[in-house]
Amino acid sequence: MIQISPDTQLVLLDDDSHLRTALSQTFDLAGLKVQAFANAEGVLAALPTDWLGVLVTDIRMPGISGLELLEQAQQLDKQLPVLLITGQGDVPLAVQAMRQGAYDFLQKPFANDLLLDSVHRALEVRRLVIENRALRSALAEQKLLGERLLGHSASAERLREQVRALANIQADVLILGETGSGKEVVARALHDLSSRSNAPFVAINTGALAESVIESELFGHEAGAFTGANKRRIGKFEHANGGTVFLDEIESMSLDVQVKLLRLLQERVVERVGSNQLIPLDIRIVAATKEDLLIAADEGRFRADLFYRLNVAQINLPPLRQRPEDILPLFQHFATQASQRYKTEELNLDSATRAQLLSHDWPGNIRELQNAAERWVLGLDLAISQLTANPTTQVSNQPLAQQVENFERNLLMAELSKQHSSLREVAEALQLPRKTLHDKLRKHGLSTKLTGENPPTLG
Repeated sequence: MIQISPDTQLVLLDDDSHLRTALSQTFDLAGLKVQAFANAEGVLAALPTDWLGVLVTDIRMPGISGLELLEQAQQLDKQLPVLLITGQGDVPLAVQAMRQGAYDFLQKPFANDLLLDSVHRALEVRRLVIENRALRSALAEQKLLGERLLGHSASAERLREQVRALANIQADVLILGETGSGKEVVARALHDLSSRSNAPFVAINTGALAESVIESELFGHEAGAFTGANKRRIGKFEHANGGTVFLDEIESMSLDVQVKLLRLLQERVVERVGSNQLIPLDIRIVAATKEDLLIAADEGRFRADLFYRLNVAQINLPPLRQRPEDILPLFQHFATQASQRYKTEELNLDSATRAQLLSHDWPGNIRELQNAAERWVLGLDLAISQLTANPTTQVSNQPLAQQVENFERNLLMAELSKQHSSLREVAEALQLPRKTLHDKLRKHGLSTKLTGENPPTLG
């Protein structure tokens, strides 16, 4: 089986052993890492992904010719440089190959300097191609994360960094977060940024599946496995082969199903209900819970060994109340989406609504915020006032001084957002001297980063 090292710069293909040896020595003396082969069979399949190298091939070879190799290389990567070595009678073919995308051709006999010059130019072109691909990939990744995992807060940025770091690691992931905090959004981002993005993403809410059908849904069944099983059913795990399975509310899974899941995680095989056949799987599991699974394990409701098997990598989603600087930008984003969907006029947030949004505890997190934004766009009550107005749900365990501090901070945040972080206008609206406003912003750790604008001046 052919193996090509990632640090190989040149792959040389020529059935003439003398020429192959001579050219290999030329490349070695020039400090280039080369691997030489007598034919092209299996070479392309062995190339590393985004290989930083060049193919140098004779046109006439037994089996796959140089021209056929060029065609196959372009199907693999249109920008992979292929340099053709031609005999005198092959020049018209080489010219035609250049029109079809070959990087260069050299007619035998040729000077070594001419060969090395062409190779060095091809390597530089290839380096730029790969660098540009990496840059475009990074920008696309940043755009995807920025559009899905919204927020300006430090915790939102940490979350994006975590997802970016874990996306292409094949380890299973456990996501911890309160109801409505965006666990499935994070799971989909992990999938879409990974090498599995072209394979299925299968989301399963284990808490919504009846106990009588959960095994069949997850693992599948054979015809006749139980009453009503009239034909074979492919389970969710098997359907997701090659991709990602998202298991939400994993804490609600019965202990019997947990045993089967543990086996699947350990052995990466699935056995349909009513079958003795083990089916190999290539899947990544992303599980999510709103509970502390170790406490659930102590109470006998969750297997500790399953927790440790799932908890290879962990992502903790902060509740919305811990990232208040994200509340207004997120609300505005959801309101804009709702205005477009319902074809209504886009409204501006008034100070009273901003203060109300910032003073609410958001027990339903982002999902509740999105619902409030839709109601507001439709001219309905935000449906949060009853919670906000009830101090027992908010700050009953906080001293009065702390409640006053929180109110002042929320009011400043609301006015900053309303005035687009213009400190002059904020000072005028709140009727504060400029120095007092500066002192209060510093005291509460607030800045104009709330709107993402450049810091304004008061002059």
